[in-house]
Amino acid sequence: MPNLKEDDNALREVLSQAKIIAVVGHSDKRDRISYQIAQFLRQVGYTVYAVNPLVKEIDGKPSYAGLQNLPKPVDIVNVFRRSEYLPEIVDQAIAVNAKTVWAQLGIWHQPSAEKALDAGINVVMDACIKIEYLRLKVDLTGDV
Repeated sequence: MPNLKEDDNALREVLSQAKIIAVVGHSDKRDRISYQIAQFLRQVGYTVYAVNPLVKEIDGKPSYAGLQNLPKPVDIVNVFRRSEYLPEIVDQAIAVNAKTVWAQLGIWHQPSAEKALDAGINVVMDACIKIEYLRLKVDLTGDV
């Protein structure tokens, strides 16, 4: 199965059906892309959980050490860590039954992608979730 980045309809469906997104590598620094993308995702209506074991809270909300610590199941695991961390993140995503692993621009690890796909998890790699959301004109309200 290919990277969903090549299939606009599949991407739109993943983004439209998702409600909860875990941002792995969520920074508490406002100038970091992971912080800015997480804020955007919250603004458009997603529930966003920060996953960063080095930070206790971000903007008054808890930051979790790993995907297994989240209070609710996640639809999308949005990864802001370097490619070499993808094997561990994919293992966690499989363990918590995440629906999609989405690695941001420049992040790609083929064996991890294959492992996620073999486990029945959608894979998007080397793509910015905000750029794709805006490009595909996703509307979480259901109004078209």
